[in-house]
This record gives sequence, C-alpha cells and structure tokens, in this order.
Amino acid sequence: MQLNQLLVVIDPTSKDSQPSLERAAWVAKRSQSAVELLICEYNSALDGGFFFDGPAQQKARESLLNNLSIWLDKLAQPLRDDGLTVTTEVRWGKPLHSMVLQRIDELKPDLVFRDATTHSLLQRLFFNNTSWQLIRQCPVPLWLVRKGEWKAERICAALDPVHSADTEAVLDHLLVESTAHLAKTLGMQADYMHSYAPLPRTMVFDSELVAAYDQYVERSAKQHRDAFEKLMVNYPVEKANRHLLEGFPEESIPAFVQERGIDLLVMGAVSRGNLENALIGNTAERVLEAVQTDLLVIKPPRPAQ
Repeated sequence: MQLNQLLVVIDPTSKDSQPSLERAAWVAKRSQSAVELLICEYNSALDGGFFFDGPAQQKARESLLNNLSIWLDKLAQPLRDDGLTVTTEVRWGKPLHSMVLQRIDELKPDLVFRDATTHSLLQRLFFNNTSWQLIRQCPVPLWLVRKGEWKAERICAALDPVHSADTEAVLDHLLVESTAHLAKTLGMQADYMHSYAPLPRTMVFDSELVAAYDQYVERSAKQHRDAFEKLMVNYPVEKANRHLLEGFPEESIPAFVQERGIDLLVMGAVSRGNLENALIGNTAERVLEAVQTDLLVIKPPRPAQ
C-alpha cells in the first residue's frame, strides 16, 4: 500500500469536530503524504428556482461554496504549518457518494478517510447511506473513522483464508501486506486474526451427525488452523500476534478488538450475488456496526481492462 496521496471527505455540517481530518493528519505526518480536503455540498433550496430567480440562485450558490472554501483553507492551515502539502476542493452535486467517487477517479488517492456512522438495515436498503455505498464502490482503501480517543497503538487484520475463490485468496495476502506496511510506517503493533464458527450442535438433527459432532468440531478447527498457518507461512509474524478465534465473526471479532485494544481493524470487502447494489453480502456489514474502533476496508484489485 502506497501512502502518497490522501483524500479526506469533510462533513460541512460538523463545525466542531472532524475525526477523519484528525486521523488523516496523523497519518500524513508519519508518511509525508499529500492531503486533499473535499466537501461535496448540495441544498435543494439553491437548485430548481423555487425561491430565487436564475441569477440570484447562482449567486447564492457561489457564495455558499466560497464560504466553504474559506473554511476548508482554515482547516488546512495547521497541516500546512507542519510542512504538509494540502489542497482543498469544493464540489456541488448529489448524491454524496457519487460526487466522492468522481473525485477519487480524478485524484486517484491511495487512501480515503471519512467519518463512520452506523445505520439500520432498512436505512441501508432504502436511504442509500453514503458509508455503505462507499464500502461497496470505493476503488481504493477506505478508512472509516470513529469518534473518540485514538491511541494509535494496535492494528489488526481480519482474515478469511478458508475459501477457493482466487479473488479472495489475493485479497487475504493484500490485507496482510497492507497491515504490515501500515504498522511499519505508522509505528503500530500488528496482529492478524481469523474467526470461524462451526455449525452449532443445536442445528444438527441427524443422529449419526450428532454422535460424530465432536469429531466434526475438531476437523473444522484443524481445517481453519491449517489454512491460517498456510496463509501466514511466508510472513515474519510471531505466533503471539496470530490469533485463531472460534465463534461467529460478528461476535468474536468485536470482543477481540475490545479485549486487545485494537485501534484500527483492517477488513476485506467483496460484493456477492445479485443484491450487491443493496448489500455487501459479507462479514464487514455486521462487524462495522458492532466494533467501536476505526475500520479500514480494502477491496481486491480490479481486473485489468
């Protein structure tokens, strides 16, 4: 993972706190990355001519965008004073995720920062939440920043080595390599974790399977342990920093994050099925809502055109 150019999506409705900017500034100082601060604004009152005639509406919109540009420069100045290269960009349009994706395509940043929010399933499906749209569609790593204290000590990759799809196998190695690079660059301790859940005994109804349930659990544990060790064999990671967890990921991963004091959880996201426009369809959805820490979402490389 390169860290030459960072893009920070600024929330214009929050004048007091910008967690994503704070985190990006912290990363930029340690990696000497360039930073761009982006605001994408839209107000229906300034579109469509309902309250203003054409020239007055255009003037009001330009005034709004100019004020936002001045505010962005004020946010950027402390970073510039620290010797960082910081640019600003204000765009008009909607929906927000489309405007952000458009700028990503133009700027081609190595990493995008945005404040994290949690929303219910119905909101994700019907209200087109920006965070979930970016998780599905952002072509570069997306760092979702939680509010709260940032200790900046531990980073952990959540891996899934038991699969046959080439795309996912490549993604696991990308997660390990990206986590190791970030840990070295940012001065953090790296952990690598895989969580698996055997079929619960209460869901086994066949009498022969019930009798062999303990053996099944042992075989399942061995399968996941062997796959995890095979994935990590070529990486110089101490055993104390490799963790095999038994349990449903949406339960075991947040518990592990809390117990170990993980500051940044690195996860992969792969869209599956015909509902990919509505759901990611993988563990990242449930874990994002359960963990109370920063989350870095990484996608597999795009196939060559």
